[in-house]
Amino acid sequence: MIRKQLPVFQGAGHIKFLGHSGPADYAIEGDPTRLRLGVARLRGSISVSPELARQAFQAGEGTLMLESGEQLRMTMLGHSDGGGDVFVEVRV
Repeated sequence: MIRKQLPVFQGAGHIKFLGHSGPADYAIEGDPTRLRLGVARLRGSISVSPELARQAFQAGEGTLMLESGEQLRMTMLGHSDGGGDVFVEVRV
């Protein structure tokens, strides 16, 4: 079965999680502006320093404010030890 590739939306945003609030780059597979309340989710990643990536993953949840001002909830799914990318699931 072939799955349709979703476009990747990238930008600079602002992340908040337990103990941190600051800028971060993001890449989300699918259009985050089309998300509606409910169970719909998109996957993506945020890029920060390796230390912040570890802290974000340990926090487990946070928020991402896009350049447009839209705020998304994030669930931290994983990260590579020593790397600066955190893999996330985003929802409204």
